[in-house]
Amino acid sequence: MFQTFEVATRPENGPPRLSALRQIMAEDGLDAYLVPRADAHQGEYVAPHDEVLGWLTGFTGSAGFCAVTARRAGVFIDGRYRVQVRAQVDTDHFTPVHWPETKLWDWLREALPSGGKVGFNPWLHTRAEIDKLEAELQGTGITMARHDGPFIDRIWPDRPAPPEEPVTAYPDDLAGEPQADKRARIGKALAEVGEDHAILTLPDSICWLLNLRGTDIPRNPVFQAFAILSADGSVRLYRRDGRAHKEIETLLGDGVTVLPEGMFDDDVRALSGKVRCDPKSAPHEIALALEASAATPVWGDDPCLLPKACKTKAELDGTRAAHLRDGAAMVNFLAWLDAEAPKGGVTEIGAVTALEGFRRATNALLDISFETIAGAGPNGAIVHYRVNEDSDRAVSPGELLLVDSGGQYLDGTTDITRTIAIGEPPADAVASYTAVLQGMIAISRARFPRGVGGAHLDALARFPLWTMGRDYDHGTGHGVGAYLSVHEGPQRISRLSDVALKEGMILSNEPGYYRVGAFGIRIENLLAVIPAPALDGADDRDMLAFETLTWVPLDRRLIDPAQLSPAERVWINEYHDATLRAIGPRVDGPAREWLEAACAPL
Repeated sequence: MFQTFEVATRPENGPPRLSALRQIMAEDGLDAYLVPRADAHQGEYVAPHDEVLGWLTGFTGSAGFCAVTARRAGVFIDGRYRVQVRAQVDTDHFTPVHWPETKLWDWLREALPSGGKVGFNPWLHTRAEIDKLEAELQGTGITMARHDGPFIDRIWPDRPAPPEEPVTAYPDDLAGEPQADKRARIGKALAEVGEDHAILTLPDSICWLLNLRGTDIPRNPVFQAFAILSADGSVRLYRRDGRAHKEIETLLGDGVTVLPEGMFDDDVRALSGKVRCDPKSAPHEIALALEASAATPVWGDDPCLLPKACKTKAELDGTRAAHLRDGAAMVNFLAWLDAEAPKGGVTEIGAVTALEGFRRATNALLDISFETIAGAGPNGAIVHYRVNEDSDRAVSPGELLLVDSGGQYLDGTTDITRTIAIGEPPADAVASYTAVLQGMIAISRARFPRGVGGAHLDALARFPLWTMGRDYDHGTGHGVGAYLSVHEGPQRISRLSDVALKEGMILSNEPGYYRVGAFGIRIENLLAVIPAPALDGADDRDMLAFETLTWVPLDRRLIDPAQLSPAERVWINEYHDATLRAIGPRVDGPAREWLEAACAPL
């Protein structure tokens, strides 16, 4: 659990692998090569077969890429990973690059001043990404050169095989809509705008559309496939595992044909009519295949994205039930932690193991929804920290423990963060925690007109920290699936997102504050977008609001009541009262006693 991939990506493994890559580049006449953290489906999480960035550099974050020349190797990372990357890569050979502040094209211009050939795997980069790069490099003499997957196989001899795990049906009563009806609905939407087909490359879109699930990607209940959806609602599904083709066809019935994955590229080239393809997620190779066909490309969003994001009543009901179950597991864990941590002997790995044990004790957990983050003291300041046997740290009095975790249940996906004081909290932690909590409350209480996007709301969460001259380097919230990916687009609460929030969307609400070398603070609940309740004296406006889905106490030891407004104090007391009523009947003994104390009014 804590060893396999971490051992393969130790910092000392990077330099010889980098040397081998440069030798192949020289043999193939390349002056630079791009190594993204991506697979052909452009999901955030990848199978071990596609962990090329981690294998080469040692960096295991969920976003980033490496650009390699004969003299330089830049590891491009955003604000979430600037502490983590320096612990994971050999900085004598790999240079962390702050991204997106530093643009790849600017870096290449400096690294290749006389021009050069930049190799890339066209299956691992989107059409939009390569188009933008080529446009920015125009006139520099730097050219982009397609170079496919076997390039890496030449230097990674023990590369894991691509996944070919079984596919299972997702119950219609939990999905809220049979897959045949979904296919007909999305097909009709294509027909209404004059489109004949749509190319689907995102696994969660395909799983949602067909009410199927899989286990190809760790912690994400999806399988890898491509699909072509036609305006009549029929689907051609392209799946690597040929053994399951007839079983899937039988499962789905008329209207779905399952074909070998190797036929996908040729079938795209054989399309005609108007064909939608999402340039933000489709591989560059597929965009080229579409342009080589007799079809008329229509560059637009994956047609499943918004319908998938707007959950059905059944999906929302299932998610609510999953959060009550998960909330009870979290309360059992926090009660255990409060009893055991002061005695000494609890480590980050011990906390992760205990929490997963409480979730498994529900007898409903199918998997955790991502690798649990349990950062004690300074490790909490590493935003996406993942403990291993080398980094494991004791949970000590006088420190904070940040725990970000979640579960995959058949009826819903959970994601929750709580920051816990172990004994007396460090200096300034209470003021910082209270400011983070104020931001979380501001989002929870928000009312906003229909059409407002996450960028409009993001500042609400940051304002209390901004008044202290502080901030955090990640978005405030991401979309969440219904027994699908824990990170789901297109909705976000982020200064970068203009996607309008809609009824039924589920988002995280997770402001934070991180003091490098000392502690990290993050508080996270999940929310569902709902029609705003009526208000006396309000204008006749169509407005939306948020329903809280997560019911787990906040650490009252880290809250400064004097820093709160009366409305914020009321919100906390009402949240704790609702938590006690929702979770109290689900726990007993010491956990029930702990919950009652944790939910006492401020």
